[in-house]
Amino acid sequence: MATFAASRAALISLIPTMQKLSAPDQLAVMKRGAEELLVETEMLKKIEKSIATGQPLRAKLGLDPTRPDIHLGHTVVLNKLRQFQDMGHTVIFLIGDFTSLIGDPSGRNDTRPPLEREQILENAKTYHAQASKVLDPARTEIRYNSEWSDPLGAAGMIKLAAKYTVARMMEREDFTQRFKNGVPISIHEFLYPLMQGYDSVALNADIELGGTEQKFNLLMGRSLQQQYGQEQQCILTMPLLVGLDGVEKMSKSKDNYIGLTEPASEIFGKIMSISDESMWTYYDLLSFKSASDIAAVKAQCAAKQMNPRDAKVALAVEIAARFHTQADAEAALAAFEARKSGAAPESMPEVTIHCAEDTMLVTQICKQADLAKSTSEAARLIEGRGLRVDGVVIEDKALKLAKGGTYTVQAGKRHFARVTLS
Repeated sequence: MATFAASRAALISLIPTMQKLSAPDQLAVMKRGAEELLVETEMLKKIEKSIATGQPLRAKLGLDPTRPDIHLGHTVVLNKLRQFQDMGHTVIFLIGDFTSLIGDPSGRNDTRPPLEREQILENAKTYHAQASKVLDPARTEIRYNSEWSDPLGAAGMIKLAAKYTVARMMEREDFTQRFKNGVPISIHEFLYPLMQGYDSVALNADIELGGTEQKFNLLMGRSLQQQYGQEQQCILTMPLLVGLDGVEKMSKSKDNYIGLTEPASEIFGKIMSISDESMWTYYDLLSFKSASDIAAVKAQCAAKQMNPRDAKVALAVEIAARFHTQADAEAALAAFEARKSGAAPESMPEVTIHCAEDTMLVTQICKQADLAKSTSEAARLIEGRGLRVDGVVIEDKALKLAKGGTYTVQAGKRHFARVTLS
């Protein structure tokens, strides 16, 4: 199997060629793997104008820092943006520090809890570095939408709100469903698509990218640009990556995601936890293997010439290596295999817990060693036979461990700690 470094090197070698692509060929690259491109005829004209004038297109993606992690679901769009860069266009990575104050209602069946500005800015600190794991930082324009949204003020917000009607806003499917079901819709939620659309005006975007659930917001950008006398942006939507639960889209708010900054062992283990059915979606949306290579793997599994588990291992190694190193990915594989055989990994967190008494409850130890968020969660692990101490399954929630001992504690399949009670 080719390493990520080799795959990326092969892609980089194609950049000079990609920059010389004709307009129809560039359009084909943009459409590949996309859910929808609107409006194709307009996009083709934009590309032709770009080639004729030597002026790069401005491709925009906005992400709200509602959590500190960018996840694999985001890389579906980031990989597409990288293709824009490789064709010589300008990529605008927009951090929604203002829109995060409102909360994106897309795909929601309730009002998103508001965030404080301090938490948003803290979450945003690492977004550039994380996005640079996919994008070329030298060719990426980093912007914050508070640059133009804060100065807009109350008067400017009223003028902006006057450019769209409640009837048009209620055409949005999630708003319609919530209204029919009697679920409250807060007035401030109407502001979100308006502000995202205004971002496109402020940045004079030629095309905006997003997941399929963002279509309404992306179209808002087209509408507002027209009203502000700008050439309308095109929109390109990418398929949504399903989360670890195999049901909902990968989402930070649903805690079913794989963060780009997670250790290689976590990325590897989480990919191994997805269903065989979800695996093929992950292959299609995340793997750098060619479509023909992926089809061949699918055919081998269907014909029972390959165990789907081996196909999943190959994918887990590829993704873990992409955001770490090949050696890290292979170490994660070795540790995973060792755990499958019941052995603890050679390397694990070393935790020392001060014990005020001669013994401590194992549930409390799990919490203090960060193996469980709470003692209740640790108790549930025990109920499900998911907690081991020195390789022995724990069945008693009242179990206490003695002070002065060092224990190997395992929570679930992937989480270990070597705990010393002092």
